[in-house]
Amino acid sequence: MNAFTYQRADSATQAAAAAIKPGVKIIAGGTNLLDLMKLQVETPSSLVDINRLPLDKIEETAEGGLRIGALVRNSDLAADPRVRQRYGVLSRALLAGASAQLRNKATTGGNLLQRTRCYYFYDVTKPCNKRNPGSGCAALGGFNRIHAILGTSDHCIATHPSDMAVAMRALDANVETVDREGEAKVIPIAEFHRLPGTTPQVETSLKPGEIITAVTLPPPPPGVQVYRKVRDRASYAFALVSVAAIVDSTRGRIRSARLAFGGLAHRPWRDAGTEQRLANAPANMATFHTAANALLEGARGFGSNDFKIPLTQRTLHSVLAETTRA
Repeated sequence: MNAFTYQRADSATQAAAAAIKPGVKIIAGGTNLLDLMKLQVETPSSLVDINRLPLDKIEETAEGGLRIGALVRNSDLAADPRVRQRYGVLSRALLAGASAQLRNKATTGGNLLQRTRCYYFYDVTKPCNKRNPGSGCAALGGFNRIHAILGTSDHCIATHPSDMAVAMRALDANVETVDREGEAKVIPIAEFHRLPGTTPQVETSLKPGEIITAVTLPPPPPGVQVYRKVRDRASYAFALVSVAAIVDSTRGRIRSARLAFGGLAHRPWRDAGTEQRLANAPANMATFHTAANALLEGARGFGSNDFKIPLTQRTLHSVLAETTRA
């Protein structure tokens, strides 16, 4: 690990001002950043610790939702009675995401900002446009079992690893930020993570010198909430495919559905066309099949990840059958 300086921020604006400088990284739980530093993927010249900031509360909003501070630990968020009762999909996603030790350290803001687990991104001897723009993407012709099949480009086929972000995408969360001038902003989570395009190294819509302060959840939508994660092993592996589903149905007919997917794209994936095909449709296998076809229209496998297409179909069928069961 390279030498670096360390400082503790006394305010969010101070942290944001420090973070605008080249080579500076914000650290909270550090569960992802420190691993990347050990592997020389990240080589910051300075770390700014934000753990002293008062951003670790979960509060009710006037609209009937929740405001979750950026420093709320994943374990505390998953265990909060309000989250368990009203946002079960989020609690389940968090519990599926990592071991208890990691959840005790990992933060809400850091979870949204964690970087891909692409093998080639982690191996500094291999070309990677995300790590070294313009060097190429070794995953395209390599072992890409865990890689994306939706929203890809010729520059990157990495996936976003967060389980929490998939649930928050289904819940239409908003990300609150502040910059070095103290100006606050709200970013819908649908606009927060970016697809790779020609600039896969730009992963979010955060500007230089802008940091996350909180995530807000609107009032919970009606329906049954489920988080299903398919992985190579049961003990805390990253998703081959995951589904955060909130489905409202009655008497064999679906009123509405929210479906967000992990393991398929560079960001949590949600497709309006798929949800529209489910709204006001009978809860049967023909409907589920139509929805799966809509979701996977344009899906592209790259060799060893071709299996994700039928796996996603089966997983979606299973989740819809469970959430619409009378």
